[in-house]
Amino acid sequence: MTSPAAREPRPRRSLLPLGFVLPGLIFYVLFLVWPAVQALWISLTDWDGLSEQQTFVGLENYQRMLDDPVVGTAAVNNVLWTLVTIALPMALGLALAVLLNRKARSSPFFRTLFYAPAVLPLVSIASIWAWLYDPTDGAINELLRMVGLGDLAQSWLGQDSTALWAVMVAAVWVRTGFPMLLYLAALQSIPDELYEAAALDGASRWQRFTQITFPSLKDTHYVVLALSLIESLKVFDLIYAMTYGGPGYATQVMGTWMYANVFQYFDAGYGTAIAVVITIVAVAVGTPYVRSQVRNS
Repeated sequence: MTSPAAREPRPRRSLLPLGFVLPGLIFYVLFLVWPAVQALWISLTDWDGLSEQQTFVGLENYQRMLDDPVVGTAAVNNVLWTLVTIALPMALGLALAVLLNRKARSSPFFRTLFYAPAVLPLVSIASIWAWLYDPTDGAINELLRMVGLGDLAQSWLGQDSTALWAVMVAAVWVRTGFPMLLYLAALQSIPDELYEAAALDGASRWQRFTQITFPSLKDTHYVVLALSLIESLKVFDLIYAMTYGGPGYATQVMGTWMYANVFQYFDAGYGTAIAVVITIVAVAVGTPYVRSQVRNS
């Protein structure tokens, strides 16, 4: 005999939620999924980016990357860039956040001052630092001459040994403000009672920092690290605007070498293959962060 619960009609599923999701889904497919599929196809051809003919060559472009010495240089530069432009901004951002996490009248001014580079267009930042590094009229060389260190004046962006490091200084200057802002927000959520109790127990400032502040910022460390890592993998603007990947190939990274192949050497198939590799690495790095955010939401 059928139970009363089984005889009850099943509720009809509403299509209203689908109506809300569909416009975004269409936009996502048209402007992200479809271009990604097209890029994957182009990476399997020898297309020059201009003609209509696209000859299928399979994995030849990816095999070519293994023998390309510039790809090796660019990959090493990417790794070095990632290490420096993550570690230093995180350390400086945390230090600034700790110093500015106080109720002083000047704190808002200095917070704005240190965060300001993060909102400036990268092209403007590249112009500022290119002028600072100018070998003849640049402020850095002029300052060295003024203090009697004129022998150290040089073409900072024109030498293989200094070009990449010079651009990374500009990158650190730009990227310090963002972690500082995140750390400031996290510091203000730490209860004052913890510090008061530690002070009563005779803990020094360094002990309070290592035993209370730093462990309490665990989640913020992870967020800053993940976002900085993803951002570092996409580096292009600053290097291209300041050095165009030169001198020679000294400051080439994967993004600039991809651009050069597609738009300067008209080798769209090979350049797109480099872009696909960059995308795969970025997705692999960003996936743990996205999963952690979904799990914690």
